[in-house]
Amino acid sequence: MIKHFDGKDFNEDIKEGITLVDFFATWCGPCKMLMPEVETLATEKTDINYLLIDIDKFRDLAIKSNIRSVPTLVLFKDGVEISKRSGFAPKEDLLKWILEHQK
Repeated sequence: MIKHFDGKDFNEDIKEGITLVDFFATWCGPCKMLMPEVETLATEKTDINYLLIDIDKFRDLAIKSNIRSVPTLVLFKDGVEISKRSGFAPKEDLLKWILEHQK
C-alpha cells in the first residue's frame, strides 16, 4: 500500500521493515513517469512499505534528507537509510534494486 506523507512523523513511517520513500514534485516530468512504475511495484511487491513525499509541501524534510533532485527514491530498513537513487527507472529495475538491498 502506498501512503502519502502527512507531515506528522517521518521516523514513525519508516521505523519498521523496508520502506521505499519517493521524493517527488508535481511539476516534475520524470516524477510523473515514475509514479505509475512505483504504483505497479506496490501492487506486486507487497512486503515493503511505500511512502510518497511531495518536496514542495515538505521542503524541510527534503533538505534534511539531502534530496538534491527529483525524483529520488530512498530505501530504509528499520529506520536506517540503506540506499538512494535518483531519476526515472522502470519497475523491473526498481525491483532489482530493492531485492539487492533487502537481504
